[in-house]
Amino acid sequence: MVLKAVKIRKQYIILGIISLLLMSSLFLIFITSHALASEEEKEEEKKTYIKWVDYNVPLELMEKTAKLDIDSHTKEQEVELNWIELLSYLASKYGGNFKSFQQKDLDNVVARLKAGETMEEITKDMKLYSYYIEAYNAILCQFIGNYQIETLQEDGTKTWKEKYGIKAFLPIAKNYGFSHYDDFGNSRTYGYKRVHLGNDLMGSIGTPIIAVESGVVEACGWNQYGGWRIGIRSFDGKRYYYYAHLRKNHPYAKDMEEGKIVQAGDVIGYLGMTGYSTKENVNNINVPHLHFGMQLIFDESQKDGVNQIWIDVYQIINFLKKNKSEVYKAYEDTKDYERKYQIIDPIVQDN
Repeated sequence: MVLKAVKIRKQYIILGIISLLLMSSLFLIFITSHALASEEEKEEEKKTYIKWVDYNVPLELMEKTAKLDIDSHTKEQEVELNWIELLSYLASKYGGNFKSFQQKDLDNVVARLKAGETMEEITKDMKLYSYYIEAYNAILCQFIGNYQIETLQEDGTKTWKEKYGIKAFLPIAKNYGFSHYDDFGNSRTYGYKRVHLGNDLMGSIGTPIIAVESGVVEACGWNQYGGWRIGIRSFDGKRYYYYAHLRKNHPYAKDMEEGKIVQAGDVIGYLGMTGYSTKENVNNINVPHLHFGMQLIFDESQKDGVNQIWIDVYQIINFLKKNKSEVYKAYEDTKDYERKYQIIDPIVQDN
């Protein structure tokens, strides 16, 4: 009996030791995983990417700086100006408040650049310049540059022409009317209370919708808020263009699908009034229009996360009225439209 009791006691001791070892191991695993999670959280907090952009550059200033940029390249001026640098300089000088703009400030910085100073030298003591140049480059970097475009000759043939200028397009095709006002931030109530993160372009059902910039189709299908919609990502990953409320039954241009590369000026879909429904292909929008939005992405966590950045594109739409894509009915069977004049965008060739 004594021996049996000793054996049982030894078994309990061994089991106790094993249990203690298991508990210790689990505790070490918990501590390690918690420490790793904390490190990941700390690393996330250390990221210094931009988390907010308020784009409020007035149309007049966009046009002035764009002209300075384009003229300096096309008129073979000794110093080539960069409109994004000029806008960033002025934003830094005014703390983002363009109501303080004075023409002499723009003239002065242009004169200094033409005299041989660099923008780096001019802005070395401007604390906000690095922020604005990164933010404005993220928005505007593909709007002006070199490209080739088909041009119609007197004999009816087309030839390619090298150009430098505006190479981003209005999202509404040439010869199609639309109206809009600055409705960014207005309240919306479908689904939940929220604000409007784009610009609504009121037009006629079936109006061809144009890709503003070259990129890759990242989203194509139904969304209960946007109806039939298309999302196009710029090649540098910084911009996500959102086109929503496309036409019922025939929302997309021929062969439009996720993963497709589109060029600025391509027809991507047709204006409609779909959306505000969990059921697909439903017209629950009261007035036919295109919802157009631009999301900025400085870190991939922002794409669908809580720190999303959507900018006011109202003045950008007004600026792009200078460059419209002409279209024609290319397919009688499907009644699909295509652009009339093709372009060669260097950014597409590089990707």
